[in-house]
Amino acid sequence: MNIKANVSIPAVGTTLYKEVQKQVLRALAAGEWKPGEAIPAEKKLCERFSVSIGTLRKAIDELVAENILIRHQGRGTYVAQHNRAQQMFRFFNVTDHSGNKTYPQLSLVEFAKRRADKHAAEKLLLPATGKVFAFTNLLYLQEQPVIVDDIVLPEPLFVSLTEAQIRNRPNTLYNLYQIDFGLSVIRTEERLRAAPVGEKHAALLGLKLGTPILEVRRVAFSYNDLPIEWRISYINTEKHEYVAPIAQ
Repeated sequence: MNIKANVSIPAVGTTLYKEVQKQVLRALAAGEWKPGEAIPAEKKLCERFSVSIGTLRKAIDELVAENILIRHQGRGTYVAQHNRAQQMFRFFNVTDHSGNKTYPQLSLVEFAKRRADKHAAEKLLLPATGKVFAFTNLLYLQEQPVIVDDIVLPEPLFVSLTEAQIRNRPNTLYNLYQIDFGLSVIRTEERLRAAPVGEKHAALLGLKLGTPILEVRRVAFSYNDLPIEWRISYINTEKHEYVAPIAQ
């Protein structure tokens, strides 16, 4: 697949390497280069975007720093692919009080297709009547229930999603989004708050109703700032805590 670049003169205040970044992201969003595949050699990209090697490298350097692309010494630059290691490094921020992070065991509690509520529609840029897939995962750490994730996905982007895909996936959720639906999570926005646990989540976490827990509200974005997931995580912090990721 060879999608011809349409390189335009940068707007005032936009440097050329930023314009190259935008073009690379457009190619990624269009699926021109798949997860795990190498992008073209520097010489070809310089010819494609009509820029110098220095401008191209600056654009690629920033995409590597953002974990959108990955350099392999002596092999080239590749499109990042979601896997357990990347999930733990970038998107799973719960540790025990000693700072130890372990990969959770998951149990799918429920799965449904329904109309988006007002808040989910707003976060996912859906109309008021928009449809979503909504499911709940219970996460165990050291064999104890610690986190409940209520996750909402926009139906137009995940039209063929099934409960079996969620329940039986061999890798992470973000890997499923990427491989089965061509949607790569490249960044998230999160807000944290303390709150008393409600009846549903208290039962799942084995807590008394009203026990203080941590709520983490996350929107996950793909290329071009497209929101593809709305998630609320309910975390029992008796033996665990949330460690804010460090900007790279």
